Amino acid sequence: MSALDKERSGDNQPAGVALAGDYWRPEGRPDPLSEKWRIGIGAPLSRVDGAEKVTGSARFAGEFTFEGMVYAALVYSAIANGRILAIDRREAESMDGVVLVMTHENAPRLNTPPVFLRSPNGAAGDDHPIMQTDRVHWNGQPVALVLAETQEQADAAAESIRVDYAAEPAMTDFELAKTHARQPDNVLGGPAEITVGDADAAFEAAAHQIDATYTTPRHNHNAIEPHALTLAWTTGDGDESGREGETLRIHDASQCVDLAVASLAEVFGIETSQIHITSPFVGGGFGGKALWQHQILAAAAAKLADRPVRLALSREGVYRVVGGRACTEQRVALGADEQGRLQALIHSGIAAMTQHNNLPEPFFQATKCLYAADHIRLSIDVADMHMLANTFMRAPGESVGTFALESALDELADQLGMDPLELRRRNEPERDPTSGLAFSSRHLLEAARSGAERFGWSERSATPGRRREGEWQIGMGCATATYPYIRMPGAAARITLTPDGATVGIAAHEMGMGTATVQTQVAAARLGLPVEKIAFHYGDSHLAGSVLAGGSQQTAAIGGAVIAAQRALVAELLALVGQDSPLSGLSPDEIECRDEGLGALGNGSRFETYAQILTRAGQSELSVQADAAGSEELANWSMHSFGTIFCEAGVNSVTGEVRIRRLLGSFDCGRILNAKTATSQFRGGMIMGLGLALMEETLFDPRSGRVMNPSLADYHVPVQMDVPEIEVMWTDIPDPHTPMGAHGIGEIGITGVGAAVANAVYNACGKRVRDLPITLDKLL
Repeated sequence: MSALDKERSGDNQPAGVALAGDYWRPEGRPDPLSEKWRIGIGAPLSRVDGAEKVTGSARFAGEFTFEGMVYAALVYSAIANGRILAIDRREAESMDGVVLVMTHENAPRLNTPPVFLRSPNGAAGDDHPIMQTDRVHWNGQPVALVLAETQEQADAAAESIRVDYAAEPAMTDFELAKTHARQPDNVLGGPAEITVGDADAAFEAAAHQIDATYTTPRHNHNAIEPHALTLAWTTGDGDESGREGETLRIHDASQCVDLAVASLAEVFGIETSQIHITSPFVGGGFGGKALWQHQILAAAAAKLADRPVRLALSREGVYRVVGGRACTEQRVALGADEQGRLQALIHSGIAAMTQHNNLPEPFFQATKCLYAADHIRLSIDVADMHMLANTFMRAPGESVGTFALESALDELADQLGMDPLELRRRNEPERDPTSGLAFSSRHLLEAARSGAERFGWSERSATPGRRREGEWQIGMGCATATYPYIRMPGAAARITLTPDGATVGIAAHEMGMGTATVQTQVAAARLGLPVEKIAFHYGDSHLAGSVLAGGSQQTAAIGGAVIAAQRALVAELLALVGQDSPLSGLSPDEIECRDEGLGALGNGSRFETYAQILTRAGQSELSVQADAAGSEELANWSMHSFGTIFCEAGVNSVTGEVRIRRLLGSFDCGRILNAKTATSQFRGGMIMGLGLALMEETLFDPRSGRVMNPSLADYHVPVQMDVPEIEVMWTDIPDPHTPMGAHGIGEIGITGVGAAVANAVYNACGKRVRDLPITLDKLL
């Protein structure tokens, strides 16, 4: 399909912008919290939940208990496709402490789970019937569940179960699956192919050409906290909510409590009001902590046994039943003139997937917005396989897509004899290259310049292999980082104001990124209260709204909801004031929250504290709830975070070992709301990028479809000795079209790191690695 049927140059407005408001906010002004003078915004406030976490009083999902609770263990299939002929559970059922062995033969009847991105209520990773038939769909699928009085008893019983299979032909070889690749219906709701002009013809006519294939392997989730939940079916008085009838009460490690409630209600055929999920602390999510089979199986077993259940996946269990990033094969073809200006940009390829989920690894997402090119063609095909459904993993698409694109840009710069930063500068677009929309905020070149100066980029040798320190060859590389700004619909917030402070409640999530801390700061600034007088409640499906902690969008979603609730609160407070109040006659648009009360804009004498207003009205508290405004900004602007990653790498000329000596990330992500938690997020993403670049790889047996390294002993992630000095900096220029002027920052840190490392390795030793991870065997 054509992405642009309109003029992309000059001052022509993209369709729709002239008809919509300039800003997402109804009054058409930038959010005042994006102004630097707002006290508290950007300050490095320490985590409000830090003491609980370091003292061990913060309870995670696998640490809750119910009276009479039993423990679960899963048995995983050993074939990738076929049928179960028989399950011998006699020995398991005779073992001490065993309460139940559940298989497809005795499991409760369940509905098919709704899939994320395919169903409005979907949170599930795939749409396979869960323990309803004798069918096996991937190697590792749960085929039996054991409940016992202790975890050790459950594990031992699970190991004693014997399963006989009738294996059927399975597509488990990516090389073979590629020959049957197909174009998916959509990629993240958009087209699977985007074209501007005739990129293939333009590439053939270009004076300078780069045409290379880049591959990335499968990756698995390895959050510090493995997936776990504790749940119980309660009736009547057993439900702390006071609701009558049966209720499913779940403590889960979740990044989407409301979607999980909606999906579980469909699976069990009950009302959403009968399910209550809380998730106060999550030890890392990264896209993997949605709804998988283990939660549904635990709830089904608890219902069958009439006992509360705790199910905590082992590290191997996470690999068997929780999806990760799919492998990709990407072609990047760049055609440029003598000045390095791109005339053709082609980014296409194939990603592994199953027919039962809806996530083609979207590797061309970054390419859509990064560089001006006269002609563009982007496309993704999928190779269907019998495997565990792949899912979101930190910066899905951008993390692996920038490896291919930014490596190719480095190759083109080398061919042109041009500094890689200069090549990127010459191809900086004035508008989004594929949508034609104006950028809401883009200060990438400023971030690149300041980062290059601090990193000492001018000392980089243009000739690979020139700099040596003994047997170590030293090189520098860079790459552009980017991730889109997103604000999903459904957010709402409830504010309860008392004379002593305020409580803000929203069904959001804290997965270690500092949500509770940052939102306490934002709410304090929004309401004109000290941070110690704000309580932020989250991680509870009974709270307002539906917010997904994913896509680096939770901060914007919460911000939009709190803005709406604050406006509603001001209106309610003004309705309480009497004729003798200094605020009498003022409208909400003439009011600001300051100094623990309401005051007229630009008039210090017209002011009352919240306590005065509530006391005069005879009220001990005032509660309001409001939905966030629609995401109109995304229809008007191309909205992204940007950055440049700089890397210095050493390559041992004898062993081929790679050591990363320095990393610097210079980011343009709007207003930074908390310098301390932001630094942590950026660094964490960059460390994850080091894993992607140098070591992370899920070994998938093409003969059997079995993951062969399902443990941290065999699946390597960066440890302390792998992580160099990491410096982080940012522009701190607010985006006038977003809540607080901020963009999400959770995922951009990983993007660009793979290419920056690969480009530094090339500059060090002259060997170009296009196949991740960069291991020493590829350099010898």
